[in-house]
Amino acid sequence: MSTEFFDAPDRPATATALARGFRDAHGTDPAGVWSAPGRVNLIGEHVDYTGGLCLPLALPHRTFVALRPRTDGAVRVRSLQEDGEVRLDLADVGEGSPTGWAAYVAGVPWAMRRKGFDHPVLTGGFDALVDGHVPYGSGLSSSAALECAVAVALGELAGAPLDDTGRAALAAACQLAENAVAGAATGGMDQAASLRCHEGGAILLDTDDDTVTQVALDLAGAGLALLVVDTRAAHSHAGGEYGARRADVERAARDLGVPNLRAVDPARLQEALDRLDGDVLRRRVRHAVTEIDRVRRTADLLRAGRAGEIGDLLNASHDSLRDDYEVSCRELDLTVDVARAHGALGARMTGGGFGGSAIALVAADRVGAVAEAVSAAFAEQGLTAPRFLSALPAEGAARDL
Repeated sequence: MSTEFFDAPDRPATATALARGFRDAHGTDPAGVWSAPGRVNLIGEHVDYTGGLCLPLALPHRTFVALRPRTDGAVRVRSLQEDGEVRLDLADVGEGSPTGWAAYVAGVPWAMRRKGFDHPVLTGGFDALVDGHVPYGSGLSSSAALECAVAVALGELAGAPLDDTGRAALAAACQLAENAVAGAATGGMDQAASLRCHEGGAILLDTDDDTVTQVALDLAGAGLALLVVDTRAAHSHAGGEYGARRADVERAARDLGVPNLRAVDPARLQEALDRLDGDVLRRRVRHAVTEIDRVRRTADLLRAGRAGEIGDLLNASHDSLRDDYEVSCRELDLTVDVARAHGALGARMTGGGFGGSAIALVAADRVGAVAEAVSAAFAEQGLTAPRFLSALPAEGAARDL
């Protein structure tokens, strides 16, 4: 049984080729080429919009943007993965406009201005050429990679600081662009990971105050690997189910009289559940509170050099997402079940769910065997063949050329 691995791009070669493509399209060189990574979340799902903790890492798979500022307020953007050119005026960008993939580009300068960034490059417009190497619709945050590549380009051209504080501000602007312009009710984990991760580690993101703690993640040194399985099941953050889950936990927080579900003590969870009306809200709250606690425990194990002991926490996370939060699907459950049956120490869906990707923590010498078993199971059930990625912790958004 053959398996398809989705390889990360060669960064220097990709950036050089994109600059050449920009020059061919526009007759002039870009001001630069920037890129930002997709992300995989080790654990901490659907809690970034309720003050929770997340533990994402940046992937080596990146989206590249060649960009040159304009002065007439126009935006002209092309993608090597899409047909045609999108043309619009920045003055027409606002909540819900434009639609489609261009919202993740044009929404960024609009959001940066509303977050306090002030520079003519944010109103003058730009020409851009995009080359995306984060699998689209995979739950690995291709949208945030696009937003953050544009943001780091505009931020640098505007003279904004690109230390962690500056990157946190850019991440907040990208989240606003995704929420308001693209209309996806996501939390801020994806953008924080894409901008604030470092090579060789994950970040422990506290979404209650946006602080980040770097956590070393040397899986190879422990003889382990993190296999990412893109199930190719349709996935979209802008769908109504994602927004419905966010509305559930926000309502529960109001009913409990707390600012967010981070404020619920895990030791007093049952007391909180007893105060809620309806089984649905109780299950949503149980997931959020126990998931935040699982992230804390996972980070503690990683800091202690005990990565091989996090498998049970990954398993419990998936079971909670499947049963209490109800965001899994047939393909994700199949991947997790097969990976566990073939020796994975732990496996779970990752990302927003309703399709997308799953991860499996496996011994390094079992990666091929687990991937082949998952491929075989998909073929047996007549499902589209999955594809696989290796999750090697990479750096955040940066200039490439």
